[in-house]
Amino acid sequence: MKIVLFSDIHANLPALEAFFKDVDSKNPDAIYCLGDLVGYNIWPNEVINEIKKRRIPTIAGNYDFGIGRSIDDCGCAYKTDTEKANGAISISFTNEIVKEEERKYLRTLPAHLKVEFQLNNDKLNLLLVHGSPRKINEYLFEDREEKSMLRIMQDADADIMCFGHTHKPYHRVLTTDEDGKQRFRHALNIGSVGKPKDGNPQGGYVMLHINDNSSVNIKESIRVEFIRFTYDVEKAAKAVEDSPLPNAYAESLRNGV
Repeated sequence: MKIVLFSDIHANLPALEAFFKDVDSKNPDAIYCLGDLVGYNIWPNEVINEIKKRRIPTIAGNYDFGIGRSIDDCGCAYKTDTEKANGAISISFTNEIVKEEERKYLRTLPAHLKVEFQLNNDKLNLLLVHGSPRKINEYLFEDREEKSMLRIMQDADADIMCFGHTHKPYHRVLTTDEDGKQRFRHALNIGSVGKPKDGNPQGGYVMLHINDNSSVNIKESIRVEFIRFTYDVEKAAKAVEDSPLPNAYAESLRNGV
């Protein structure tokens, strides 16, 4: 089974359209969105409606949660006063332009999705969250202590935990000994379609490969494919510059930071 996972579009319609074109050519068996449809660009309504039109199962990101409730807090961890000031402009602008039907949709998005597979008489749990199972805006960076990451996944009963929020893709395999056998848990950040922050301006998503022999006891039986695609970055950046949004967001798109 080929499962496409994508996240953090952030109102970037050109990136989303290019993503769909790329995904359609790969013919996946399933597709899930891990949230943050809105914020930082001018097309929140269009992005929401493209997701709705395709009936893609979607969870709420922290930005979706805030905009869905018309509050002026996206739950973002801005580091500097300038970032905070720019963030305030972004959420105010997004609240101003999001329409009521689209806002209602954001309010109804679930916090988590769990998909349970029954393979080889074994259970394999795929857990989809935005930040973490504990908090919608918790950042799970790649350098998180292994003991902490493992505890989060064990508490959530997650064999494969997929998340976004940091906009920086990675795949970590955590190994434990349980009942005399090695057990492997996969922590997977799927990156960002519309606002990457790993130094690559291309949009990114993940293709997760699960087959009838996949098992928590066989490390290589679960395969993760990171996919990047090109889109009209300049169109998205120019849209920011022609709007009330801070120009810093345009440069962020151009540089992938």
